[in-house]
Amino acid sequence: MPRTILAAALLAGAIALAGPARADQPGADWISRERVAEILKQAGYGPILSMEADDGHWEGKTTRDGKPIEFHVDPHTGKITKAEPDK
Repeated sequence: MPRTILAAALLAGAIALAGPARADQPGADWISRERVAEILKQAGYGPILSMEADDGHWEGKTTRDGKPIEFHVDPHTGKITKAEPDK
């Protein structure tokens, strides 16, 4: 079997064994989803529409003054690091 075919077969097998991509998981030392909701509410935002752990922070969608907002929250300090209109 030529090397290129063998290499392609090995790569395909490795990808198949890796399985589907997994979503990020919040760390054991992260603030809770409920605490994030409290922080956003205290800052004048509406209820959380969606939220997930992503790239080392809480990320999601909320509202402010009836407009959709995308947010990021530091999972350790609770600081809102991004809050901008969701496009």
